[in-house]
Amino acid sequence: MTTATDPLVSTEWLAAHINDSNVKVLDASFKLPGVLPLPKDDYLAAHLPGAVFFDVDAVSDHSNPLPHMYPSAEQFGRDAGQLGISNADTVVLYDSGGWVAAPRAWWMFLAFGHSNVRILNGGLKKWRAEGRSVESGDVKPKPASFKASYDAKRVRSMQQLIANVESRAEQVVDARAAERFEGRAPEPRAGIRSGHIPGARNVPYNQLFDAATGTMKPLDELRAAFVNAGVKLDAPIVTSCGSGVSAGVLTLALYRLGITDTALYDGSWSEWGQEKGPTIATGPA
Repeated sequence: MTTATDPLVSTEWLAAHINDSNVKVLDASFKLPGVLPLPKDDYLAAHLPGAVFFDVDAVSDHSNPLPHMYPSAEQFGRDAGQLGISNADTVVLYDSGGWVAAPRAWWMFLAFGHSNVRILNGGLKKWRAEGRSVESGDVKPKPASFKASYDAKRVRSMQQLIANVESRAEQVVDARAAERFEGRAPEPRAGIRSGHIPGARNVPYNQLFDAATGTMKPLDELRAAFVNAGVKLDAPIVTSCGSGVSAGVLTLALYRLGITDTALYDGSWSEWGQEKGPTIATGPA
């Protein structure tokens, strides 16, 4: 991809532009429920200079009992404005370097009409490894005005995926670990069955980045991860995971391969896997 279209930016690029008035940096770190310290506490201890905390759970539909579901366009616009972001800004997202939530937040910005959004390749991990400066404490941004418009094509509902089990019009690619996908390991959320959506393929998201450096793998390795899992890169794709967060890593990797018209299943397994949910499958894909 060209620099103009690649959603990733380097630490060198961000270091050169971090003080630009129209560059807004957001820390979108996230952890599974019960994992301590909380992401916000990690942020308070150390974050990129001037970075504001993007809370995946806060920027969500609070009327929905499922975890961090997409909010309305009106709410997203309000929340983004409170984070100090205007429609004229370049948003740069990062997380701790474990690639969990920055891609989710990136896809949310795209889905709500803001195309000028990037992800820091390697996140905080690479930034600190290079000896670059960090700050502690909370950053209180000056509120801005952000108008959001929702692009429903980028997101899928459970009803759409139930219909897809019959039609197989779209490939479902699940980002969870193989043990969870195959139903051999319990889910981290209580009351959720083990297994996967019938017909889904499995590309564990941690296969797509280098754990040592936190950077995303080269394009040929990304392509091989999907092809080896039986994914047809020239056919429609929906990404899924445990709760619609790490699926964004697959979405990002596909986007970098030039496949920009995928969709993300927002409810993911925390919705599908409920006790009275739809039919599930177990075992390898």
